[in-house]
Amino acid sequence: MNHRLLWKLCGTLALGTLVLFWTISFLGAETEQKMSFIAEQHQQTIKAWGRTAERLYQSGDEQALARWLEELQARENTWAAVVRSDIQPLAESRLTDRFREGFRLGRSVEWKIHLYFVENPIMEVTFADPALHFLVLLPERMRPGTYLPEIKLMLKLALPLAVLVIMCLVIYRHLMTPLRQLEFATRQFTDGNLGVRVRAMLGNRNDELAALAETFDRMAERTGTLILTQRRLIADLSHELRTPLARIEMALSCAQEGIDTQHLLPRIQRECGTMRNLVEDTLTLAWLENEKPSLSEETLDLIDLLDSILDDARYEYPDHTIDAELPDGAELAGSSHRALAQAIENVIRNACNYTPAGGTVRISLRASERGYRLEVADQGPGVPLEQLDLIFKPFFRSAKARDHLPTGYGLGLALARRQVEATGGWIRAENLSSGGLLMRIWLPMNASEN
Repeated sequence: MNHRLLWKLCGTLALGTLVLFWTISFLGAETEQKMSFIAEQHQQTIKAWGRTAERLYQSGDEQALARWLEELQARENTWAAVVRSDIQPLAESRLTDRFREGFRLGRSVEWKIHLYFVENPIMEVTFADPALHFLVLLPERMRPGTYLPEIKLMLKLALPLAVLVIMCLVIYRHLMTPLRQLEFATRQFTDGNLGVRVRAMLGNRNDELAALAETFDRMAERTGTLILTQRRLIADLSHELRTPLARIEMALSCAQEGIDTQHLLPRIQRECGTMRNLVEDTLTLAWLENEKPSLSEETLDLIDLLDSILDDARYEYPDHTIDAELPDGAELAGSSHRALAQAIENVIRNACNYTPAGGTVRISLRASERGYRLEVADQGPGVPLEQLDLIFKPFFRSAKARDHLPTGYGLGLALARRQVEATGGWIRAENLSSGGLLMRIWLPMNASEN
């Protein structure tokens, strides 16, 4: 088995895991990045403080500036100041324009804030005079990343849980869809719908569950066939038993009325024998149909078997000529003496029954295709072309057969086919151009090799 379902599930889990880790990493990084900046309204507030401080400073009213700074610090519970950054180089050092432009005492409001620092950073707003700066310790209410712990907790718990639930739902649906269809088909089959099948419902799916559906279909087909066969056998057997039972009832009625029944005893005995043979053959046929046994446990010489059958046939049909063309020996390995004896006897008996008195039944055996081909030709009425395969069905008898031999009940050839097939061979029928029926039987030399 190619384990397609295993690889599908492994692929789904692997892909889902990769997507989960990538999503957590991506969202975590993106969230932290976006939460590391001061909110736009807070940036504008700090810039406004800087403009106010610059305006007060430029007005020359230092006391007003001091009062405003004091009020701001009290209101925001922070520290704020206006400072001058006149840097004087020493030891003949020279300050570059880049340094003078980029030098800052605090952080710009547009800069990224390190969320993992415990202390808040000092923010800076530079005046029109680059040497003057408004500094303020970032108020706690403006610090970014307030909900970062909660968001990280969601990314580590809620997101993985959601992804895993989605993966479970996908896998569950992938597994349960065919199982539900199989359950539905099983229920339908239990309710008597013997034609229900599952594989077609699964479309192009090709995995272990599809193989299970195919196995179910084969089981349903075989079980349905067996059930229908048993029903047909029971119905046919019941039909065939009515005639001998009716004759026996008539004989018993005569006995009850005091009529001499001595001449009826042979008929009763014959009808009982007919019923016994009919029941035994039907049970044997049902066993072969249900069990499909492989009868390949013996080694036998087909010539010895044929000689014994032909001796019985010549004794039973003294007014027939039975012409046999047989080799010196024909050993069969892995076969069944009992099954072949009954099958070949039924075929030869059938040929003798339909060959008129004084006619000839020709039998030949030749080696062919790792086996032996046995042919039995009669001089009977033959079988219509469209019924050549139907004669091997239980209780089937053509109109010609019923007219020619009204006492049969149509189980001989059905048994013969199943017994020959159980030994690894086959049997077919065809009409002869000269009239009559030709039965071809092929038997393997060694059934265990087939």
